[in-house]
Amino acid sequence: MRRRTPEVVVYTRQGCHLCTDAIATVRRVCAELGVAMHTVDIDTDPDLQARYTTLVPVTVIDGREHDHWRVDEERLRAALGRRPAR
Repeated sequence: MRRRTPEVVVYTRQGCHLCTDAIATVRRVCAELGVAMHTVDIDTDPDLQARYTTLVPVTVIDGREHDHWRVDEERLRAALGRRPAR
């Protein structure tokens, strides 16, 4: 049985320096592992803004919150279940 490829979402907002750092890390890791990722600006949705206002960036993997504020690359790789090719 083939394992489904995970999807990663990073919830962000404009002017957030932690968001910039998190997006760069997530984008690089996802590109290496062939995992889909996208970003969502929480300020475009009142419900997301209320939920995540002080937590951004928030990294979500397959609908489950994974990290807030900073992304630990090794923890992200472990959650995605794969290591980079060496």
